[in-house]
Amino acid sequence: MDKEERETLRQGALDYHEFPRPGKLEIRATKPMANGRDLARAYSPGVAEACLEIKNDPADAARYTARGNLVAVVSNGTAVLGLGNIGALASKPVMEGKAVLFKKFANIDCFDIEVNESDPEKLADIVCALEPTFGAINLEDIKAPDCFIVEQICRERMGIPVFHDDQHGTAIVVGAAATNALHVAGKEWADIKVVSTGGGAAGIACLNMLLKLGVKRENVWLCDIHGLVHEGRTEDMNPQKAAFAQASDKRTLDEVIDGADLFLGLSGPGVLKPEMVARMCAQPIIFALANPNPEITPDDVRSVAPDAIIATGRSDFPNQVNNVLCFPFIFRGALDVGATEINDAMQIGCVEGIAELARQTTSAEAAAAYQGEKLTFGPDYLIPKPFDPRLIGVVASAVAKAAMESGVAARPLEDLDAYRAKLDQSVYRSALIMRPVFEAASTATRRIVFAEGEDERVLRVAQAMVQEMTDIPTLIGRPEVVQSRIERAGLKIKPDRDFDLINPESDARYRDYWQSYLEKMQRNGVTPDLARAILRTNTTAIGAVAVYRGDADSLICGTFGQYLWHLNYISQLLGNTDGLHPVGALSLMIMEDGPLFIADTHVHAMPTPEQIVETVIGTARHVRRFGVEPKVAICSSSQFGNLDSDSGRRTRAAMQILDTMGLDFTYEGEMLTDAALDGELRERIYPGSRLEGAANCLVYSSTDAAGTARNILKVKARGLEVGPILMGMGNKAHIVTPSITARGLLNMTALAGTPVHHYS
Repeated sequence: MDKEERETLRQGALDYHEFPRPGKLEIRATKPMANGRDLARAYSPGVAEACLEIKNDPADAARYTARGNLVAVVSNGTAVLGLGNIGALASKPVMEGKAVLFKKFANIDCFDIEVNESDPEKLADIVCALEPTFGAINLEDIKAPDCFIVEQICRERMGIPVFHDDQHGTAIVVGAAATNALHVAGKEWADIKVVSTGGGAAGIACLNMLLKLGVKRENVWLCDIHGLVHEGRTEDMNPQKAAFAQASDKRTLDEVIDGADLFLGLSGPGVLKPEMVARMCAQPIIFALANPNPEITPDDVRSVAPDAIIATGRSDFPNQVNNVLCFPFIFRGALDVGATEINDAMQIGCVEGIAELARQTTSAEAAAAYQGEKLTFGPDYLIPKPFDPRLIGVVASAVAKAAMESGVAARPLEDLDAYRAKLDQSVYRSALIMRPVFEAASTATRRIVFAEGEDERVLRVAQAMVQEMTDIPTLIGRPEVVQSRIERAGLKIKPDRDFDLINPESDARYRDYWQSYLEKMQRNGVTPDLARAILRTNTTAIGAVAVYRGDADSLICGTFGQYLWHLNYISQLLGNTDGLHPVGALSLMIMEDGPLFIADTHVHAMPTPEQIVETVIGTARHVRRFGVEPKVAICSSSQFGNLDSDSGRRTRAAMQILDTMGLDFTYEGEMLTDAALDGELRERIYPGSRLEGAANCLVYSSTDAAGTARNILKVKARGLEVGPILMGMGNKAHIVTPSITARGLLNMTALAGTPVHHYS
């Protein structure tokens, strides 16, 4: 990297911290503060009631205050990253960053506290005095051996978890990575020789973790800047280092590296030489974790040991040992069971959870965040990526389970499976509202055909269907392309065993399919030659024919291409039979304050009154699939007759039809969107409206308006979309949009997998 690039990165980092407002944190109120009544509850006199409850029972602090979800990140700035002793104030950006990671990855609130105190015992006194404020303490960037002293005093005197992340967080992630490295290499803990450089807090903690996992102490060789830690050495020694002293006349790393299975570096750049690696065992494991420059580069390792298994502390190499894989989730589990400490059992539970997750198929979300990387378990993928959304459920529940089993949980959980599901819901925003749909889908087995079977999102959904659902996937795609993308994504599914594959270029069903298409379409200008061409190239038509012939129950298409193009073939083959025809497209937008349904986003550009009526009825029917009672607002450019516009006339005519039908749900119109969502505004404009409060379904009088509302909510309000759901087709086909994620596609699969009688 040249000087100009370094300056660009430097300025970018500074701008990130300064703009649009300084720092990375803010405090937000979680309760309303809009009037005098709110004030009287939040402060005097109402606050006294909460104070008295806590005085009578200190455990009630977790009920009436934020303490149960509040962590302090405490540092005196004596060992900050690779910057050394830069002082408490200069460490604040790092501690703010740590707090942001707590919130981002585990939804834990956090205050960063920088303390001007270099005496470890006085620093411990300060930390202990903070116990009434916090549910747990994260010690950060305190130099060794002071950090050992501070942590020991705090753990002895405090009744809440105290965790020095530089020690134990690093040790946990190293333990997980080493667990899987041994798995790949086919070695056992008790048999390996470990050589380590770095006698600081992280290095000692990592070695202690390896001992807990099964490494024999006599097989550990610790070196620091002064050479081998050996019996009789007095220079720069402390009790933590002395525990690893070897009775040997060897004195240097070069002398002890022979035959080592694992090199663990937490020291500085260039410490390990290629010629040393050459003298290690076959398929050596090299953890060169000095940052930003490792003890040896991966290229130098592979120059002498091509089969080496390598991890570093850098994000631009495979297997980054990153504490964010651990600390948010170990605190999440500890806080949720009211743990009084984070003990060995909880740490090992964390190690096992992280290691096990890496051995599973990679999540679609992690793959999307790390495009271009091959995330398949093996030498280059020993530990999950930080943005893998499964981490919180796997790791926090493992930690909570270990806390309960080891007796340090003050608030044990009654149902660990429900707890894990709740954690997953905190990541997958659609999980809660989709639950009744997935439950309904589990009652039957439906055959679902995917038109774009070569798309990685589709392949990941097929994997999830095999693992989690009873539905059977059929993919349309070229076998060689499908197989190569399965391998690239690290998936485990196989054609014929896990899914059926229709090859558009050469398939035994081709003749039957094009003849079925011709039979259906020959009075609509389709010739035999055209039918053959369409059924050789058009995967949506192939999928629709599969459903038409009864080879599949439902088609999902649309991961690329224009919605109405797909709809054309679905309407040709599946519409106008059994009373089916496209009624409208319904999108569920999951917002922070609850679900909001929007229709018709795609089907009828300017719907007639009769089409609006069908859309309203279809919307209400589908909304109930999610366990939600529909409150429908029909939106137009006019409001309760105040404007003689085309949309107003069509909407009023639709209302007249609806009023004759004796429907069992609430609907109202015509109105503007703000009146639909604001009950007080609507009451001022039209007192006595049928709706109470905010509508949860917005049916628009044009696709332009519905689509605009959907896209604004998705992009600007960060609404999560489920859909579009194609109404009126008896669940025989759904057309998604190119922006859909793998998770969104899985949700649509569950909708397609629900038998019609569940929502008709």
